[in-house]
Amino acid sequence: MTNNLDDLSVFIAVVRANGFRSAARTLGMSPATVSETVARLEARLDTRLLTRTTRSVAPTEAGRELADRIAPLLAEAADALDTVRSRSGTLQGRLTLNVPGAVMVDILPPLIEAFMAEHPGVEVEIMVEDRMVDAVAANCDAGIRYGEALAQDMIAVPLGPRRQQAALAASPAYLERAGTPEHPRDLLQHDCLRGRFSSGALVPWEFERAGETITLDVRARLTIGTGGSAAMIGHAISGMGLCFVFRNWLEPHFASGALVPVLPDWWPEFEGPFLYFHGRRPPAPLRAFVDFLRSRQRDGAA
Repeated sequence: MTNNLDDLSVFIAVVRANGFRSAARTLGMSPATVSETVARLEARLDTRLLTRTTRSVAPTEAGRELADRIAPLLAEAADALDTVRSRSGTLQGRLTLNVPGAVMVDILPPLIEAFMAEHPGVEVEIMVEDRMVDAVAANCDAGIRYGEALAQDMIAVPLGPRRQQAALAASPAYLERAGTPEHPRDLLQHDCLRGRFSSGALVPWEFERAGETITLDVRARLTIGTGGSAAMIGHAISGMGLCFVFRNWLEPHFASGALVPVLPDWWPEFEGPFLYFHGRRPPAPLRAFVDFLRSRQRDGAA
């Protein structure tokens, strides 16, 4: 019976990830093992559950019906096991989050540390992903995103600062050499350090002031993936050019004098990050994390 449940869990992971390799990364297994597990399940049921091509994996009609019926049962079973383990008075279980790299600098780490200190029996896994993916489809309990449209059955909980700001900065040496921009359009004549999302899109440079919005496609002297934002800030400090990133990342460097604010009147504001998840019976560790976040918001600590 245990093997049957394990095989079904692997099958559900493949359906959610739309492929063996993605599911294997989520499960911590090899793609070959995942493929063999699904093949074993299909042989046991004498039914093809997945249609495989060189480019994609999709459930057959029978596979979709099985996934729709089994996924909620597996989630409920996992929740029941966590509840039983937690009857000792110590919350037990695993919390898996899918998050963007932007919250891993100074927003999420202190929250996770405080949460785990309150619940030492909970294990946490954080998957860092800058693409706009469905956290549930990625086999995670919940996701953290900025301004993402959510399905009707999703619940969103504020996490971290309610408002954030993007900031433009350069080193004193660069500004002495190249001059200080007086208007966003002046940036078209400057050396700029730009970020690129894992989707391939460049991070936009958008400025706002008194109801006016200006979006610029500035020339990138150096382009770095968003996972390397710390390196980008380092290059700005060394004088290579201007960087445009989260203000909270730059505040320590403004305070030390390593970087200088540029065009602060034009820095745009935006809503802070949210934790989002399906409202259908969240597992015990996720319920505890949501309660923890809401308590922090009430106390003004987040």
